Order: sequence, then structure tokens, then C-alpha cells
Amino acid sequence: MQFEVWAPQAGRVTLQCDGVTRALERDPERTGWWRGEADARDGSRYGFALDDGPLRPDPCSRRQPDGPDGLSAVVDHERYEWRAQWPGRPLPGAVLYELHVGTYTREGTLDAAAERLGHLAELGVTHVQLMPLCPFPGTHGWGYEGVSLWAVHEPYGGPEALKRFVDRAHERGLGVVLDVVHNHFGPSGNYLPLFGPYLTDRHHTPWGAAVNLDAPGSDEVRAFLVGSALAWLRDYRIDGLRLDAVHALVDTRALHFLEELSTAVDALAAEVDRPLFLVAETDLNDPRIITSRDEGGLGLHAQWNDDFHHALHTTLTGESQGYYADFARAPLAGLAKTLTGGYFHDGTYSSFRERHHGRPLDRTRVAGHRLLGYSQTHDQVGNRAQGDRLSALVSPGLLACAATLTLTAPFTPMLFMGEEWAAGTPWQFFTDHTDPQLADAVRRGRRREFAAHGWKEEDVPDPQDPATRDRSCLDWSEPEREPHARVLDWYRRLLAVRREQPDLTDPDLADTKVAYDEERRWIAFRRGDVLVAVNLAPEPAALPLGVPHARVLAAWEPVETPGADGVVRLPAESAVVLVQD
Repeated sequence: MQFEVWAPQAGRVTLQCDGVTRALERDPERTGWWRGEADARDGSRYGFALDDGPLRPDPCSRRQPDGPDGLSAVVDHERYEWRAQWPGRPLPGAVLYELHVGTYTREGTLDAAAERLGHLAELGVTHVQLMPLCPFPGTHGWGYEGVSLWAVHEPYGGPEALKRFVDRAHERGLGVVLDVVHNHFGPSGNYLPLFGPYLTDRHHTPWGAAVNLDAPGSDEVRAFLVGSALAWLRDYRIDGLRLDAVHALVDTRALHFLEELSTAVDALAAEVDRPLFLVAETDLNDPRIITSRDEGGLGLHAQWNDDFHHALHTTLTGESQGYYADFARAPLAGLAKTLTGGYFHDGTYSSFRERHHGRPLDRTRVAGHRLLGYSQTHDQVGNRAQGDRLSALVSPGLLACAATLTLTAPFTPMLFMGEEWAAGTPWQFFTDHTDPQLADAVRRGRRREFAAHGWKEEDVPDPQDPATRDRSCLDWSEPEREPHARVLDWYRRLLAVRREQPDLTDPDLADTKVAYDEERRWIAFRRGDVLVAVNLAPEPAALPLGVPHARVLAAWEPVETPGADGVVRLPAESAVVLVQD
């Protein structure tokens, strides 16, 4: 078997495979690369030593059986026999479901999560979005401190378990999206800087030195990241990637890394003859990210839309701290602006940032499905001091309103695991660092962060306490009892209506018409022949829709059809979806 590694600063590189050591030779055709042959098979353990130093795992390791610090293992991807004949499932018309493997079930494995895929198929979502799977220290964590960007966290089940999960999802008609982190590497078990200039001090990020996308040696770093992304899509038959915090990918080159990546993914989609897509997490409000390359954009297929979340969350809860301050003065007006224009900040002044932010999105060029809309995400729940979900903050009626707005808005909807039944379990920040100093630094940093916002230290959960993770696991007995069962039925009904009404998946952002009353706390909008009306007030409201005799498709509380006056009368904290026949 051929082994190779990029180590441009090394004077000598040796390979140890299954206990046998041999020197590698410089590759005469690729500067900085070393290569050599060794007897190996699936499961063979190996590592590289630079200049007679200690053995280190392969930067492109496909498996880390003993964690980030252990030797790598060979993975023969051809051994797995795929069962599902899967044509793929595109992003337009999709509904995503964000899932953390380690807390979706108490077992915390991919195989255990696969056993619950029937729930998602019955719910009516189209894609499961897995939070990061790359190896990280310990057993439990969010996954954003991963290393070995080509491998699968062993406690989750490793490479074979991921293939089984994808296969079973595809058999149920569900696509699979994977969250990948290119903007930083984990602080523990990260040996990449020993091999080459994977980081650069030209730029800095919240995690320290930036990933090297534009300094000397960046050609190979970019190829490393692109190769990892394509491996998930090709070797594991993943359908799309969510790219974490792309605003932290600092790149001054003429060809931006994101454009290079989107070009490669589109080429692979043509090669394998199934749709593949990239979804960016970004707070830039820059439409160029989701504009096609032919029109001068970077060519990513969609982005998370935090503006919609912030406007909706502020409307529901009244919270005004931090970035919610920009939306708190007139939350329904902010919600209306996002429903019709995509972004709230489109060149407007942001009091949170103390500067102007964003630029306008051209609704005639950018389809609505390129923006993901959501009322909850792992970030927006887990980055609260106690990881409290929306269900801990508002009534079931307001949860129903949030679901209605999310699932009928002109965006690609995304749900966070458990929200479909108003899960009573929190989702807290937890880690399992094996380095005592790093563990203590994370613990103190978390408490210091929230102490600045008035929290008592003892009220902030210890990320390293196993009980913090355990509290965050979903309780699968909840969907069978009230009020959870009623909320779950509402999500299922809304998703069914979304499938049945083509107007709800119409990509034309400009077709959405909105009316609202800030004081009386109601909002209504129309998409084609479908009308959505939401009363957020604690008392009944009469909404002048101007459409007589519309038919009710779904209602949280019993609602009569509008009369000749076109007025619909909604009970307190309730929502209705209608269609004009």
C-alpha cells in the first residue's frame, strides 16, 4: 500500500505500520511530500515520525481507534456494501433537522441514532444534519474541537457506523448533511502544525492563529480541506455539508477558498450524478456567499439566517440583551423585514456591533431556499448559560406560533432535535477534555463569560461534569405525553401542509406579502394562495386578511373561516394556515 504525507519542513520522515518501521522518500514531483510502500490492510495501525521524533497520527487519517493522540488506522472504503439505491435529494424544498449524535439518544452512538430515524421520516423532514463527527478528546462533546478532519469519532462508532447511519437514512428517504469545521482545529490532539504551516499568524480568529488559506504553503492546506470535504461526500455518500463560521475563514487570495470548495463540490455532484450542496454559517449578511459563481458570487448553495431567528426569538420572548438589542425596539417589524427581504441588517446600523452591517439581498436573483430559517439551533440553545430551550421560555401556544412561522416562511426550514415535541430537557455546553489544565480553563472561561452578564458562578453548569451531558440527552418518553404530544402533532401537520401546498416551497422571495400590528402583536403573510396568520398576544385578535372564505388547512386552536369581511378571528397565542381556493 502507498503511504504519503506532506511535511515540507522535515529533513527525515519515517513510517511505522503494524510495528514495522521504514524511511519514506521525498516525492520528486510534489514539493514537501514524502511517500513509500508498506504492507497494510483495513485496520492496520500506522503513524509518521518527523526527524526521528515521536510517532504522530496521519494528518489525513481516516480512523483514530484510540482517539486523537493514538495511531491512525487504514480504512478500506470498498469493503462496505451499500444497500440503498439513492438518487440524492436536493436542497430546494428541503426541511433540515439538526441532530447531535452524543445526546440524541442516551447511548450516544450513530447506531442508536439510526434506530430513531423512523421518527424523523414520520415527522416529515427531508434531511438529517449531523453535528461534527471528527475525533475529539474524551467521549462526549459538541464536536467543534475536532481534529483529524477525515475521520469519525470512535465513541460514536467510527467509519462503519457512519456508513450504516447514512445507508439507513437513505433507505427511509432521508438525506444526510454533515457539519464540518474548517475555521480552526481543536486545541488538544492537534499535531497538524508539526507537519506543516496549517496555521498562520497573519490573521487571528477567536480560536487563535487562523487556518492558513493565503500565506506560504496555503496551496496544500486548501487542498487538505477540500479533499476532506469531498471525502465525506464521496466515501460516506453524505448529501451536503454545513460549513461552520465561514466568516472566520480569512482569505485574501483572488480565488477565495469558498469559491474553490464550491467549484469542487459541484464537479463531484456532476461526477456522481446526484445533488450535493454546501450550507454556510455566516454572520456577514453578504449575499455574494450564496450568489452563483456565474454571477460573481462564491457559489455556496445556502446559508444560515440568524436575522430571522433573532427577530423571531425577540418577538416571542421579549429578550433584548446582546445581539437581540437590534431587534427589540420593533420585533414584529424586524420579523416582517426578514420574511420579505431575507436579511434584517442589509446595510443598516447595528447597535450591537456599533457600525453598519450587511448589504441588500437581491430578491430577484437569490431564491428563498438559499436562506435557512429556524427558531432554535445548537448555538442559540447551547450558548445560553443553562442551555434552556424555547420550550422553557414560552407557552405551548407561542411554540406553535414559532413552528408555524418557521415552517411556512419562504426559507429552507431547520429544526433542532427535540423542538418538535417541545423537549423539556436542556441542551447545555459540555466537554470531556482529558488534559486537566485545558479542562479547568474551559470551566473557568465559561463561568467568567456568564458572570459578566450577571450569572452566579454556581448557576453555570460545569462543562466537564458528566451530569451536564446527561441532562442534555433527549427524553424519548416525552413525545407520548402532554403537552409534548400535541406539539409533535402540530409539527407533523405543518410539515404535511408544506408538502401539500406548492406555494410554501416557491423559491420567489419577492412573492411574500406581510402585514402586522406591533402593538396588538399579530402578524400575517401571504405566499401565493396560502395565508398564514399568527396571534402572539395573550388575548384573542381579529386579523383583517382581506380574503373572504379561505379554507383552513391547519389551526392550533379551533378557528372559523373568514367571513365576507375577510377577517379571521384567532384565539390568544395561536396560529392558522389557510388557502384561498
